[in-house]
Amino acid sequence: MNQAWRQILLAPDDDIRRAIEVIDEGAKRIALVVDGAGRLLGTVTDGDIRRGILRHVPLESPISQVMNAQPRTLPENYLRADALQLLGSAQVLQVPIVNDEGVLVGLETLTDLMKRPRLENPVFLMAGGFGTRLRPLTDNCPKPMLPVGGKPMLEHILQDLIDFGFYRFYISVHYLREQVINHFQDGSRWGVSIQYIHEDNPLGTAGALGLLPKDAVQRPIIVVNGDIMTRVNYEALLQDHDRHTPAATICTRQYDFQVPYGVIEHEGQKITDITEKPVHRFFVSAGIYVLAPQVVHSVLADTRLDMPDLLKREMANGHDVRMFPVHEYWLDIGRMNDFEMAQHDAASVLRHE
Repeated sequence: MNQAWRQILLAPDDDIRRAIEVIDEGAKRIALVVDGAGRLLGTVTDGDIRRGILRHVPLESPISQVMNAQPRTLPENYLRADALQLLGSAQVLQVPIVNDEGVLVGLETLTDLMKRPRLENPVFLMAGGFGTRLRPLTDNCPKPMLPVGGKPMLEHILQDLIDFGFYRFYISVHYLREQVINHFQDGSRWGVSIQYIHEDNPLGTAGALGLLPKDAVQRPIIVVNGDIMTRVNYEALLQDHDRHTPAATICTRQYDFQVPYGVIEHEGQKITDITEKPVHRFFVSAGIYVLAPQVVHSVLADTRLDMPDLLKREMANGHDVRMFPVHEYWLDIGRMNDFEMAQHDAASVLRHE
């Protein structure tokens, strides 16, 4: 995201002559029109001004007479792939970023997107599970390779991470591992590096970390379960982890559970309150983590270990474990109805079709 957008702001009553100055001085070929609360009202480009001049609009007129009042925008938690697609399809070089209230929060440009560096953090994709709850679909296909929107769900996860700049991947494999390896091979098809971690015996949801080469994890590592569909902003996740430097950051999802009855509170046989169908709210793990190198190095090779036990061990040792709430689309594909929902949602949430 370009950080110089505050220098190209205009008020709706600024005149066209002022807009010309802002566009020239800002060197972004665009000015952004906002109200007093910072809400985006429109954009102005050199082309908008030229079209206004052709309509004989005086340069002393307010900029609102020539601005584009319905510009294309990106949401605050946009993805690099979405920005590239929008900029490419709209044939524009820049697009404003607004939050849920319509307030301008930034400007993305095609030039900045193309300059975005690759991220050196390794990524570990967990793809060794049996997927027993999805049988018979997984009788002859590992769960991460089940197709969603015409591609294996693991491929969607991989491509999302690539779009954020990650290129060093490790994939844990066990059940029907050949299908995963034959599909992704060394990653060159996607321009990345993929190495495989072979679990000869199931090691739990964190045990495979102990099989990673020690020199491969010298900075925080992203760990992602291979059976989720999400639009989480991995860049924001990693930035949050780097800013606070905990032992681990867990992506969490709010889960609401409604009791379908009137709940009784009591003291002995005396009823003190009745709540009709109360809703209880919890945070659950979303299957995405950032782990500090020392956490990974603490996992012993060929030792079964589940992720909650690893994280509880870190907390017991006095190390910080943070949560990163995921408000973007997220679906854990664990049961048949989840898989059916993924197929239904694919057209609207997948980024690469």
